[in-house]
Amino acid sequence: MTGPDTVEPLDLRFSEDELAERRDRIQTFLRDTVESAGAERCVLGLSGGIDSTTVAHLAVDELGADALHGLVMPGSASRGENMSDAERVAEDLGIEYDVVEIDPFVDLLTEAYPAAEGDRLAVGNARARTRAVLNYLVANHEDGLVLGTGNRTEALAGYFTKYGDQAVDCNPIGNLYKMQVRQLARDLGVPEDLVAKTPTAGLWQGQTDEDEMGVGYDTIDAVLAIHVDGGVPAAATATHLGVEESVVQRVRELYERSEHKRAMPPAP
Repeated sequence: MTGPDTVEPLDLRFSEDELAERRDRIQTFLRDTVESAGAERCVLGLSGGIDSTTVAHLAVDELGADALHGLVMPGSASRGENMSDAERVAEDLGIEYDVVEIDPFVDLLTEAYPAAEGDRLAVGNARARTRAVLNYLVANHEDGLVLGTGNRTEALAGYFTKYGDQAVDCNPIGNLYKMQVRQLARDLGVPEDLVAKTPTAGLWQGQTDEDEMGVGYDTIDAVLAIHVDGGVPAAATATHLGVEESVVQRVRELYERSEHKRAMPPAP
């Protein structure tokens, strides 16, 4: 997959043994988390994208189809094929799911505060937070837990809505870079068209993750692994990856500017 910049991706994939161990660890984590909370089942927002699809497969494999309730939450910014894919995932896995349109809720918010109506980012984040509220409404009603779909790449780059798509009880794939999520998805039997589709958060029409961040996922993965997680200087990272140092600095900036998203609200 390519984005605004294209480099040969750094191969962050696991060996077969490592992948089997990581899959087992995630599924054990899922079961332990649910059992320690005394929960009856889990709720998962299904977008039709690779992250929510992978989490759905992991949960069904470990907990069973009866233990997962999917929510498909389309809105005016959602692509029709994504919502169709979301329902397809639920039906393929045999889980209960509901389709809940979010536009009426978002419209109420902009009607209550009309000044924000033309603010694409504010309204986009309101869409993500509306989905979170619906996830928890169902989870509370069913004595369940909300499963997150965030991965390591999104977390470190800050590519999520604060108190939105990361308002969850646990993140099963939270330690995996995007490339590793794709690898795990293939191992779980996720159809290739879902593995390879262009990621979008569905915040506004035409929005894609990579266009918004200004860097392709393969490059972000590589810079995060080498420079942010690995501590290799920016210049050396750029030389190793064959990209401009400005690309490394862009990823570094995403990481540093989003620090507040990865921390609890500060107190004096």
